[in-house]
Order: sequence, then structure tokens, then C-alpha cells
Amino acid sequence: MGPVVERPAAAGTSGVAELERLKQRAAERIDEAAERLGALSRAIWSAPELAYEEQRAHGELTHFFERESPAGSWAVQPHFRLPTAFRAEWAPPEAATGPGALQLAFLCEYDALPALGHACGHNLIAEVGVAAALGLRAALEGVAAPPPVKVIVLGTPAEEEGGGKIDLIEAGAFKDLDVVFMAHPSQEDAAYLLDVAEHDVTVKYYGKASHAAAYPWEGVNALDAAVLAYNNLSALRQQMKPTWRLHGIIKNGGVKPNIIPSYSELVYYFRAPSMKELQVLTKRAEDSFRAAALATGCTVEIKSEAHDYYNVLPNKTLCSAYVENGKKLGIDFISEDAILNVPSGSTDFGNVSFVVPGIHPYFYIGTDALNHTEQYTEAAGSQEAQLYTLRTAKALAMTALDVIFKPELLEGIREEFKLKLQEEQILNTAA
Repeated sequence: MGPVVERPAAAGTSGVAELERLKQRAAERIDEAAERLGALSRAIWSAPELAYEEQRAHGELTHFFERESPAGSWAVQPHFRLPTAFRAEWAPPEAATGPGALQLAFLCEYDALPALGHACGHNLIAEVGVAAALGLRAALEGVAAPPPVKVIVLGTPAEEEGGGKIDLIEAGAFKDLDVVFMAHPSQEDAAYLLDVAEHDVTVKYYGKASHAAAYPWEGVNALDAAVLAYNNLSALRQQMKPTWRLHGIIKNGGVKPNIIPSYSELVYYFRAPSMKELQVLTKRAEDSFRAAALATGCTVEIKSEAHDYYNVLPNKTLCSAYVENGKKLGIDFISEDAILNVPSGSTDFGNVSFVVPGIHPYFYIGTDALNHTEQYTEAAGSQEAQLYTLRTAKALAMTALDVIFKPELLEGIREEFKLKLQEEQILNTAA
């Protein structure tokens, strides 16, 4: 443990200096644990697991905190509301941590992609969350009279498919949290990106089989329905807004060329900047699916996935604090104008951002390779990525210290969160 300092004052030169010393201690602790953190990340990277199946990654993470807690100082709940979710919690023993304690949570993701492995760098997301929590704890251990605060690491499975964070929201896992932190690998450093809402559907066409050469007129071709639907949506793109996206595959198109396909299946993702726009796009796409069924004489079944991913509500008050800390560490953030032009995806963190204020920055890992490629998988497991990953963790820990010791910052974060929710409600209910 480093030297004990007085609790930073809310304002004044001495308070600022004390807070900077705590930030330095957080960064030092992360550097001290760098080898173990890198080993944790590589263990997750080397054994990629799909959504809800992250048994080994879950074990690596929970065992990490158990090893860090010889006296049980990290309270670990290894199967927190979901089989492969977890919660690790620490609070300063000297502080009163009753119902009014500030609860800050660092979120970890650790699921991978089919065939590609960790091509979105979720092993690094897990490492960032763990590292930032270790740094924050070390800083608070150096405070003579620590404030009432709980440092929480929340393991959130199934981001790539299913929406594990949404499951956890529904199970009450985010109840009483004050601010949440995580960071996502990318090609640049950005305090936020305009992550959009997403709705996923599976479309099934049912026709009638027949011999394709001898009696084709007796058949009802479900593959034709799928092809028409695919082409309908391709044509729809011409009339879509530039910020809308739809993409899909024909998952099943028949079993043999000389049998009229009696069944076909498509999977489609729809994305838009807001839930209101997403509903409009979804309605137009579903009309296209039904039109294909009518044209071919098939019946159609359209099944939505259990969860929609909401657009992320960026908290710019929190983002500004993160940028200020990141710049001290040498992070070169893209500009606000550039953020508007960077392609973005979707994440179940969007749903989290509607229930608790938080931050979801993006960070460079030493490559220009794009996410969801074999090249990005390789980069996510490289030693070069470690420098950028731990630097990002330091910036998150430093920002968490600001949230704890700057009451006006926390008030601003909460106020912006309320205003953003009100704006979103107005947008989504407008005629």
C-alpha cells in the first residue's frame, strides 16, 4: 500500500494535489499488476467462447478476484443472476457503506464471435474493467478517511448475441448503481461513438415440396420467397435514411436441387439512431417479408429476438472528465466532428445507459484492422495491445476518482442523465 493521504477536499489547490496523487497511485497499481492482467486477457483470448457459454472466461475472471482476496476482501458472487455472470465487490473497511454509499461499477465482457474468436476484443474489455477496479481500490486504500463507496466489477456475458446486460437489467443487477464504466477496442480513441439501436428477426417461409423436374407446378417454392425478400430489402435501401442499416443472410435455402424447397429461413438485423426510427424501419422491412410470401404463395413467420439493443445515451459530462484524464496519459482523442463520421455498431450497453449513467469509450489497440476480422482477432491477443488497454484502464480509474471526490461532477452527470432520458422520451413519443 502507498502512503496514506487525507481525503481530497472538494475544491482548492491542496484538494486538487491530493486527488492527483490518488490518480497516480491508481495508475501505479495497474502497472504493478500488468503481468497478471495480461495473462488474464490472454487466457480469455486463447479459448474463445460464444454467448452464454463463457464458462472458462467466467472461471478465469472469478478466480482472479479470489486470488486477489486472500482475506476475502473482494466479495465475489460467481454466478450473479446468470450462470456466466459475476459480481466482485470491495469497499474501504474504514468507511461506512450503508444504503447511501456511492456504487461505481466496471463492466466486463468476454464472449467471442463464431469462427473468428475475439475479433471484437472482448478479452481486452474484461481486462480494462478488472484493471480499472484494481487501480481505484488501491487509490482509495491510500485515503485516511475514505468516503462511503463500493467498487464493483460486473461480469456481463453475451454481448455479441442475446444481450446479457439486458437479462441482468431485468434481474435487477443494475439496481442502486450510481455510475458504470467500460471501454471497447476500436481503431481510434473516442470518448463515445454514436452506437445505434438494433432489432433482430428470424424469418421463416413455408411452402410445399415437389419434384423440381417432373412436377414443379405442384410445389410452392420457399426459396423463391427468401430470394424475393432479400431483393425487396436490397431495393428498400434506396429509400432508407443514410443512418439506417439492414443486413441479413439466407440461413436455409433447401436440401437438394431437384426438390422444390418447402422451407427457407433468413436472419436480419435492423439498425437506426433511435428506437422510434428503428420501429419505422422494422415495419417497412416486415412489409417486404410479407410481400414475398404473398407473391410466392408461401406462409411466413417473423420472429423477433428476445431483446432489442437500445441506442447508447452518451453522458458528455462524464465523457469530458474521461477525456481530461486520458489526455494526461497521452491519449489522442478524435474530435467531436470526427465522432459524427465514424461508423458505429450496436451494444447492449445502450440499454444500460437508459437505467444508469455511464461511459462507453472506444480505444485504439495498435492496429488499423477492423473489428470482426481475423486481423483484429490477432491484434486483440497481441502484446502491443496491452499498452493501450492498460492506459485506458488508468483513464477510467482516474475518472472514477473524479466522480467520488468531485460532488459537482457527480451532480452534473446525474442531471445530464435525467435530461437525456427526457429528450429520448419526447423523441420516441412524438407524432
